[in-house]
Amino acid sequence: RAGDGHGGRHPRYRGQLTMVQIAAPSRTRIRSYAELKTRVEETVARINQTYQTARWKPILLIERQCSHEEVNLWYRTADVCLVTSLHDGMNLVAKEYVASREDCDGVLVLSKFTGAAVELRDALIVNPYDIAAVAEAVHSGLEMNRADRRQRMKRMRRYIMEHNIYLWAAKVLGDLREIRIEYDVNAQPPRVEPGSEPAPEIPEERLA
Repeated sequence: RAGDGHGGRHPRYRGQLTMVQIAAPSRTRIRSYAELKTRVEETVARINQTYQTARWKPILLIERQCSHEEVNLWYRTADVCLVTSLHDGMNLVAKEYVASREDCDGVLVLSKFTGAAVELRDALIVNPYDIAAVAEAVHSGLEMNRADRRQRMKRMRRYIMEHNIYLWAAKVLGDLREIRIEYDVNAQPPRVEPGSEPAPEIPEERLA
């Protein structure tokens, strides 16, 4: 829908800008997922029918599993990577895009509801429920000058290279090491006075 909005607001990009959506099949037997798949296909068909020409389509929908090499190629080709999760824990797609950009170019448009948004501050952070704002973020990314793009991407790449799995593991182990069982080392065990404890009972059969 944001692509639809961008095409309507910025017609000069028609014929030049294509959105590629990789939608690998997932949970196809679950009704809600099947219904979502149908809605996506219908939306793509409607937008393509509205704007396409004999030689161009605004949206390319890839509905199959793609290899890591193929996904990496798409990452490195994309001028803008759009991650608009409505709710997510981390979303590694954003970090994969940044990691793939060895040319230090490209713009990341990132939902503020992803965990990655807390770390990748040089992305263009958006509210995915605001379709118009997402469309404008895409436009800003396309219009951003090369020096600004590269500066932002370099900072994000530096961050993910420094905050890697090894740093994460070290932090987890460090946090575990800091856990202490509360215990007062100066506390003395309770004193037991002679004769204060009852004598143990002797079974009657032992007394016979």
